Amino acid sequence: MFLGYNTNGFAHHRLNDAVAILTELGYTGIGLTPDVNHLDPEQPNHAGRIALLRGEFRRTGLRCAVETGARFLLDARRKHHPTLLSADETDRETRYDFLCDCVEMARELGADCVSFWSGAADDNSEAVHMARLAEACKRLAEFAAERNVRLAFEPEPGMFIDTMPKFAELYEKVNHPAFGLTIDIGHLVCQRELPVSAHLTNWAHVLWNVHIEDMRAGVHDHLMFGEGAVDFADAFAGLRAAHYANGVYVELSRHSYDAVNAARRAKEFLEPFVQ
Repeated sequence: MFLGYNTNGFAHHRLNDAVAILTELGYTGIGLTPDVNHLDPEQPNHAGRIALLRGEFRRTGLRCAVETGARFLLDARRKHHPTLLSADETDRETRYDFLCDCVEMARELGADCVSFWSGAADDNSEAVHMARLAEACKRLAEFAAERNVRLAFEPEPGMFIDTMPKFAELYEKVNHPAFGLTIDIGHLVCQRELPVSAHLTNWAHVLWNVHIEDMRAGVHDHLMFGEGAVDFADAFAGLRAAHYANGVYVELSRHSYDAVNAARRAKEFLEPFVQ
């Protein structure tokens, strides 16, 4: 396994500066979140900017995962909208098209996976939501498989798929070899799904992406390491038992105001667990 950092934690930096700083700090992975300031698909010369980034990754040996959690990229007025669950079909297609763009980006960059989530439920029934989401995930998995890209679905507190049992239900319904899992270690603590190590080993066969930060039970707030209740020794023991070989990506988007210091402190805290 190796340590990476999500560019959502460098929201006020140019992307090339963020990549340079993280490389200087010793990170060997980049969790790349396309956003209004970072590889926005609507901005000019999108393909050219991806090509430049691909060259930088090849030059430095950086690994990457493509993340899709930008808050206001698709809707300037509603956070994390639209989703694959949206009531309006056009809205659902907007999210689906964006995820397809991210798959293409992952192919161009040689990324380990594309990580995404369900979005929050609306007023429809749980059965409607599950059927709608499973169908969209199957469709996206086919698209990704044709491009040799893997999908890593993330259970997220406050969203329709928020726990490991609900992910297990979705995973069974999608049933596609390109469809796997992102585990956010802090989310398991938030949802009181303990011990963390048990989930890491139980899902080792499709665990393609890991996010990490500190967190407290019942509160979805990404904290600096040492400020929450995560048992990091247990988490990394689980990763080693799972023979996990991909990135462990720090997720501290709310620390963007102090990005360089936050990334340095995170690296210093986590490095002993990775060795």
